[in-house]
Amino acid sequence: MKKFITTTIIVLIIGFIAYFTFVYYATFSEGTRSGELIKISKRGMVFKTWEGRLSQGVSEEQQFNFSVESKDKEILEKLENLQGSRVKLTYIERYGTFPWMGETNYYVKEVKKVD
Repeated sequence: MKKFITTTIIVLIIGFIAYFTFVYYATFSEGTRSGELIKISKRGMVFKTWEGRLSQGVSEEQQFNFSVESKDKEILEKLENLQGSRVKLTYIERYGTFPWMGETNYYVKEVKKVD
């Protein structure tokens, strides 16, 4: 019985590490979106994450919600300075997310101002 419990715990730990590694490093897609940067804000009750919204048209359906990892200080600074401007965002889409990373599966990796 002790060997079964030990084996089960080891398998669960290895499974969690594999899942975390897959979700964090594997990307489902990469791309760019452009539009008017509506907002960038730090949100959350327990985990404070950076969330933003890009307007690509007039309707609510044409808005792109995205997250920014807290470690990407340069991107956060650019987004705060360019709020209300037309921007081009380069992003990656992950298979999943964790509460401390952000609310969406889309993570911005580069920001450029569009004239």
